[in-house]
Amino acid sequence: MKKIGFIGAGNMGYPLLCKAVSLFGKENVTFRCAHDEKNTALKEELGVCPATSLKELAKESELIILAVKPQFFAEILSEIKEEVRGTKMLVSMAPGITLEYLATSIGNQAFVARTMPNTPAVVGKGMTAVCFGEQNVSDALKQDLITLFESVGKVVLLPERLMDASIVASGSSPAFMYLFMEALADGAVKYGIPRNQAYEMVAQTMIGAGEMLLQTGEHPGKLKDNVCSPGGTTIAGVAALEENGFRNAILKACDACYEKAMQMKK
Repeated sequence: MKKIGFIGAGNMGYPLLCKAVSLFGKENVTFRCAHDEKNTALKEELGVCPATSLKELAKESELIILAVKPQFFAEILSEIKEEVRGTKMLVSMAPGITLEYLATSIGNQAFVARTMPNTPAVVGKGMTAVCFGEQNVSDALKQDLITLFESVGKVVLLPERLMDASIVASGSSPAFMYLFMEALADGAVKYGIPRNQAYEMVAQTMIGAGEMLLQTGEHPGKLKDNVCSPGGTTIAGVAALEENGFRNAILKACDACYEKAMQMKK
């Protein structure tokens, strides 16, 4: 029996597959991708043999990670449901896939869990929300799943009613951060800083600001106030952001993100 099997190895599945190999050993990991060329390439890179089929993967694995887009779930779950039984755990990494949908799709024959990671997991700085089904899930399987996601960043345990909100807070929000960084770098380039240096300065500033919030525990408003000297450059910039609806734009983006997640629910 393999410890963990990955169905899919894309932007999120790949870094987790790599970490799983180092955490659990290549003999305890398997995977299956849609394209044979990718299966062959990953076998050569990681020294892990791909499963010959999704059914084989589900039969062999304790933890089955569904690292695919939501639109592929119905077909995949239909194919593997007879093999997902007993103390196995089926894990979603996709928005809109509820615990109830997972459980009923496999006939309530195994444990289920939802996760919502984000792409900074690729560099070990991810943020993953996790929730488990109400069944009496094995503590060992729970810990294995948490350990896997902690290997690529931080983990927060949430009740399912907050999982869609986690998409707003961390699942989708890296895109908002990149948009902000691109615009801020454009502003620096406008006044003469070379683009590569502008990106480096903006990115490091965002990293530093995040670390200050985490390490100090201060309210972000207080940290903002600490930068805003009376009559200075920063407060002038903050005033311009407020005049142009900066906070309202962010809240509207969060609303749109959440509403889309609700529409996608299965």
